[in-house]
Amino acid sequence: QVQLVESGGGLVQAGGSLRLSCAASGRTFTNYAVGWFRQAPGKERESVSAISRSGSGTYYADSVKGRFTISRDNAKNTVYLQMNNLKPEDTAVYYCALTSRLLHGGNYATERVYDYWGQGTQVTVSS
Repeated sequence: QVQLVESGGGLVQAGGSLRLSCAASGRTFTNYAVGWFRQAPGKERESVSAISRSGSGTYYADSVKGRFTISRDNAKNTVYLQMNNLKPEDTAVYYCALTSRLLHGGNYATERVYDYWGQGTQVTVSS
């Protein structure tokens, strides 16, 4: 079993930055690719970004390209999501998820690809 703990959420003004962390335990971290998803009130959960097992492959939703950066530190079993130039529409609960499958551009945004999910961290961006 894998345990995931997200942290780093909070309240920030528009234009500000936050860095989310997703810490994993329980299995060999390098066996898993990681995705970040978010769910705003009244909306379906959507993919934000994902990163391959090695970190060499990264994927972003169009809405966050150029503003968000995903990275991983396999020595710390942690994936990060650096979020810059935040907008009110980025307000959501952010979840990280792990998958043992090989990620590619055609599947990274698909929820059913992922095996394990964290509990989420709230990000609120005020205007």
